[in-house]
Order: sequence, then structure tokens, then C-alpha cells
Amino acid sequence: MKYTIIIEKGQNAYGAYVPDLPGCVAVADTEEEVRELIKEAIEFHLESYKIENKRIPKIRTKTLELEVTV
Repeated sequence: MKYTIIIEKGQNAYGAYVPDLPGCVAVADTEEEVRELIKEAIEFHLESYKIENKRIPKIRTKTLELEVTV
């Protein structure tokens, strides 16, 4: 499965979340570290759904980059 991950750079850290998996987040000092942690968070999140016999939410989020002239 491929999930859209949003990574944001804050003043002191990086944050990441997965719009299609509510509550699936990670925070780290570097972008590389937050990428690793969000991957682990996704795996943990999906395993939790399986253990609890819950349906995994459908992937609905898509990304698009648009270039505009200002």
C-alpha cells in the first residue's frame, strides 16, 4: 500500500502525518529520521487495525503539485 505522507518543518523539528490514517503521526529532529519514524508508525497503525479486527480506512488522499506564476 502507498500512503500520502505530509512532512512539515517546524522551528525545532519535523512533523509527519498520514491523512488517511487518523492519529498516525511522527516527530523527529531531522527529515530523514521523521521519514523512518512515520514508516514505523504506519506499520504499527495497520497492525493495530488487524489485531482489533477493524477495517483499514481506504486510501483517499492524492497529491498534486502545481506551478503558478506570481
